[in-house]
Amino acid sequence: MDNFTIMIRAPIEQYNWLMDRGDPRLKNWPLVESPSPTIVLCLLYVYFVKILGPELMANRKPLDLRYLMMVYNFFMIILNSYIFISGGVYGWFGKYNLLCQPMDYSMSRDGYGMAQITWVYYISKFVDFFDSIFFILRKKFSQVTNLHVIHHGLMPLVVWSAVKFCPGGHGTFPGFSNSFVHIIMYTYYGLAACGPKIQKYLWSKKYITAFQMIQFVAIFIHGNLLLVYDCGFPKFYAYELMVIAVLFFSLFFNYFTKTYRKSKQQ
Repeated sequence: MDNFTIMIRAPIEQYNWLMDRGDPRLKNWPLVESPSPTIVLCLLYVYFVKILGPELMANRKPLDLRYLMMVYNFFMIILNSYIFISGGVYGWFGKYNLLCQPMDYSMSRDGYGMAQITWVYYISKFVDFFDSIFFILRKKFSQVTNLHVIHHGLMPLVVWSAVKFCPGGHGTFPGFSNSFVHIIMYTYYGLAACGPKIQKYLWSKKYITAFQMIQFVAIFIHGNLLLVYDCGFPKFYAYELMVIAVLFFSLFFNYFTKTYRKSKQQ
C-alpha cells in the first residue's frame, strides 16, 4: 500500500469511526446520518441569498408578501413555542440540573422526548432560511447583512452536531433559550407585518437585538460550566458552545452599534 493511499484511507476511517459514535436512536432520521446534506443546504442558501436571488430579482418588481409573511411569522411563533415548552417539560422546567446535566441515551419519555425535540429544533433552523428568502423576493437586499447570512448559514451545522451525538442533556440549553428568544422575535415581526396601525405600538427593534446578545452571554456562561462541573457530558461541547456564543455575540454587537448609533446620529 503506497503512502498516498494511506493518507486518503486514514481520514476516511476516522470519519467513519466518528459517525459510528452518533446517537443510534436518531441514526435513520432525515438529514442526521451524515453532515453532507446539511452542508449542501447551507451552501445553497448562501448562494441563493448572495448571488442567485439578487440576480433573479434585479429586473423584477419586489413581490408583495405581506400576508404570506404574517402566516409564516405566526407559524414560527407556534413552532418555537412547541420547542420551548417541550424542552422545558422534558428537562429544563425543573428536571435538569442547570449546573451540569448528563446525557440520557435511553428510550425513556424524557430521554427520547428531548432527542426528538432537538431534531425538531434542528429542522427549524432550515425553516429560518425563509427570513432571508423573503428579503430577497421583496428586494430588501440591504437587510441581508453578513450577520444575517453567517447566523442562518452556520446554525444548521452547529445544531446538526448536537442532534448527531448529544441530543439531550446540558447541550440543549442553547436551543431551549433560543426558541424563547425566537418566540419574542417572531411575535414582533408578525405584528409588524400587520401594517402601520399595529407597528406604531411596537417597541424598537433594537431591544430584540439586545435580548439576543444577552442570550449569547447566557449560553457562553452555561457552556463554561462543563469545565467546572463534571457530570459525564462531553466537555468538548463547552468549547464549541463558547466559540459559537462569542462569534454570534461579536456579530450582533457590531450590528447593534453600527445600526443604532447611526440611527441616533441621523
